[in-house]
Amino acid sequence: MLKEKLQNLPNEAGVYQYFDKNNRLLYIGKAKVLKNRIKSYFQFTPTLQPSSKLSPRIYKMISEVTNLEYIVVPNENDALILENSLIKQLKPKYNILLRDDKTYPYIYINTNEEFPRLEITRKVIKQSGIKYFGPYSSGAKDMLDSIYEILPLVQKRNCIKGAKACLFYQMKKCLAPCEAKVSKTEYKKILDQALEYIYNKNKLLEKLNQKMEQYSQEFRFEEAMTIRDRIKTIQKSQIKSTLDFANNDNLDIFCVSQQDTKAVIVKMFIREGKLISSNHNFINITEITTKEDIYKTALVNYYSSDLPTLPNQILLYDKIDIEDELEKFLFNHYNKTIKIITPKIGKKRDIVNIAFQNAIELLKINNSTNVIYQEIKQLFQLDSIPSRFEVFDNSHIMGQATVGAIVVWDDNKFIKDDYRVYNLEAKDEYAQMKEMLSRRVLKFDINNPPDMWVLDGGATLVKLAYDIICSVGVDIPIVGIAKEKRDAKANRSKGGAKDIIYTKDDILKLPISDKRLQFIQRLRDEAHRSAINFHKKQKRKEDKQISLLEIKGIGKAKITKMLNYFGSFEEIQKASLDELEIVLNKKDAINVYEFYLSLD
Repeated sequence: MLKEKLQNLPNEAGVYQYFDKNNRLLYIGKAKVLKNRIKSYFQFTPTLQPSSKLSPRIYKMISEVTNLEYIVVPNENDALILENSLIKQLKPKYNILLRDDKTYPYIYINTNEEFPRLEITRKVIKQSGIKYFGPYSSGAKDMLDSIYEILPLVQKRNCIKGAKACLFYQMKKCLAPCEAKVSKTEYKKILDQALEYIYNKNKLLEKLNQKMEQYSQEFRFEEAMTIRDRIKTIQKSQIKSTLDFANNDNLDIFCVSQQDTKAVIVKMFIREGKLISSNHNFINITEITTKEDIYKTALVNYYSSDLPTLPNQILLYDKIDIEDELEKFLFNHYNKTIKIITPKIGKKRDIVNIAFQNAIELLKINNSTNVIYQEIKQLFQLDSIPSRFEVFDNSHIMGQATVGAIVVWDDNKFIKDDYRVYNLEAKDEYAQMKEMLSRRVLKFDINNPPDMWVLDGGATLVKLAYDIICSVGVDIPIVGIAKEKRDAKANRSKGGAKDIIYTKDDILKLPISDKRLQFIQRLRDEAHRSAINFHKKQKRKEDKQISLLEIKGIGKAKITKMLNYFGSFEEIQKASLDELEIVLNKKDAINVYEFYLSLD
């Protein structure tokens, strides 16, 4: 079967996939000419076997191949994009997976507006007169919140549409341009000061420290603590460098450092000659991973999105052989020539050296805390070391305010920006988890699958999760954690509640002192905390709506009747008067309809 396919390969560009004897996906690659590329892995005499010219690592992989599939595409650029997309979704054994395709936030200003305000976006806003600042890997929101705390800019987008001054004017946080209390010239001076804070974070930090001191002296300690936390975040986002380009260069820097089974890629962004932000990603590398693979994956991932600002050049620490190919990809995507270079001397070499030193330090730190991942790999007999975990839990009280939560652990910490919460319609725990997991897998093409799922639940929910991921062709290790049951009930007595870990095939009862159990418990507890907090918030919101509806003469029985029919308060709010009259009498329907109309 394999030999027959190898003899009938097309002379066209495309993507190929290798499978083992168990039909497990091993590797995805792309080729300018499929026939030439794939055949180079094999020799046909005296029998079909891996080519003797292969490196030992690739020879090992090819020796496992028993089948292949391929997809023909119009050109090499399309093959590059398709290869990247399939790797992210299907997670082959021997490919690397780099999760850095999420666009970083930018601060932007629309100069076409009469009284512009600073906002945050992750998307390209297709309109002239918009200026972008960034990208920022962290601290963008704290910078903006701080600027609005210090300067009387238009605080909210809707403020300018109002006919009269609002509470912000009374609080002296806005100069009420809606009532023409400030001229465009005066407002522009304030706006220029805000932009100066973006260009120079030290000036912003100095002003914030003054504000924090003022709040402390006025015994406004909570507000002072908020400012303190912002200062810490902004300080962390600052890049310490003595380099001064003394020009308006826009440069993106990529550097890879690799050690054993771990690699890190550091990205730095220079805008208008200033080093404004940096970011890094740890990567679990496979036996056949090369630095060129990592650079290629990082560049294609990052530049596949529409970016608000683009560099004039991309600087790499290492020379790679596919720079021309990647430059063509960039030109096809942006219709702009962006050179990829590996500087040898001068300030550009100095900046890639800084990226490399950061990469080395990050690997040292990571390796010292990576033991638990090795132990998790051994415990669950995984093919690779996991580092990114998604953890699921749901919460409700007697079916009211049913919610679900996903928390994410990566790079040795919880990634709160990646947390997600859901309002769920399902009534029982099984259906709730099914609803939440199904919604998550639908986003795999946008937000890559993690290395492992952890569920708050037992064997039944683990099997459910495997059925769901198999339905979309993704392979993720899954474990559940639940309390030990006695007489069909979870044992929650003080000091006796033992957690059991469930896998696809096993039930693991680890000692309470086991570090691997404690790690899974920590993940579960954070998901539980997130779900409970969101549930409380939704419950308060629902209780408030119930109270207000009761004031309007709608009793609990009628509210229950509406919830049973529409499913949630959100759907009741969206309902038309005719739809409400299906459930209620005309008078009650009008009262409910007018009540929700008043909330808009």
